[in-house]
Amino acid sequence: MRILLIGDVVGKPGRHIIGQALPALVARDEIDLVIANGENAAGGSGITPAIHRELVAAGVDCVTLGDHIYRRQEITDVLASENNVVKPANFPPEAPGRELAVVTARNGVSVGVFSLLGRVFMRPVDCPFAAADRVLARMPAEVKVIVLDFHAEATSDKQLMARYLDGRVSAVLGTHTHVPTADEQILPGGTAFQCDVGMTGPYESILGRRIDRVLETTKTFLPTHFEVATGDPRLCGAVVEVDESTGRATAIRRLCLLAAEAAKLNQSHASRPTPAS
Repeated sequence: MRILLIGDVVGKPGRHIIGQALPALVARDEIDLVIANGENAAGGSGITPAIHRELVAAGVDCVTLGDHIYRRQEITDVLASENNVVKPANFPPEAPGRELAVVTARNGVSVGVFSLLGRVFMRPVDCPFAAADRVLARMPAEVKVIVLDFHAEATSDKQLMARYLDGRVSAVLGTHTHVPTADEQILPGGTAFQCDVGMTGPYESILGRRIDRVLETTKTFLPTHFEVATGDPRLCGAVVEVDESTGRATAIRRLCLLAAEAAKLNQSHASRPTPAS
């Protein structure tokens, strides 16, 4: 089976390219499950109930979140009621949200999805290694395919987690830094790994924000509003192939879809004849 993890969705440009390209991409690449990190989907910080519904309507099966999870207070009701969205599992137990989602892929396979926050250069959180052990101990025995979105800053943090979980999960895929890394690999125990799958949003930017605003504040220390940029939107992520009987990954590849490619893909998909009933 094939699983796509879409990297940090940033604002309207990120949401637009997902809505435009994802249905066609799922059909073309025979994707069985789509996971998206949505913690920057609302104006570059946080997520709202309406945006959660928008992502699901576009074809996202599970939404993972990170350190900006509670920037929009209205999302707490969704976190409590929906079973296709997860908080970082190393947040306190009192923090709203589920630490594990088990979702059904298009091929009928149950997939466990969870998120963790790193600790290097990040906000104080509980030990991610202990949290991973706790989540895996709770995983239903029949669930063999398991994906971790490790939302972390340091590459060493991400590499350590991947090695710690090698052979115990199908994939450890990094988010948060918004810059795709070229280190995709299958570890010896059968776990797919990439330090960061990249951002889905405007790449003519500083990590998704307007260049002029970030530069002005950096040079002068005067605060400005870091608006979401608009130029060069891309859909970035990683596609992992997994043996569903064992949960071991067999392949991983980077995905970077430019706006022109997304439009062409969407047009081609829309022009396909509808199968006869």
